[in-house]
Amino acid sequence: MKIRTIGIVMIILGIIMLLYNSFNYVTTEKVVDIGPIQINKEVNHPIKWSPIIGIVLAVGGIVLIVASKKEA
Repeated sequence: MKIRTIGIVMIILGIIMLLYNSFNYVTTEKVVDIGPIQINKEVNHPIKWSPIIGIVLAVGGIVLIVASKKEA
């Protein structure tokens, strides 16, 4: 039963990774700090991955589900 659950999770993650190819997170950095005057800059950090990873996860999940059905 655990192998089937892992397969389902892999399929869901694969589909999500196919739909969303990247995401950003934002950090704040100080540029100037002179006494009471502060100037901050927001910096975007994009994280991207290939859609091939999503396909591999989805196919791997399908293989795990099929393999768990053959065992039972």
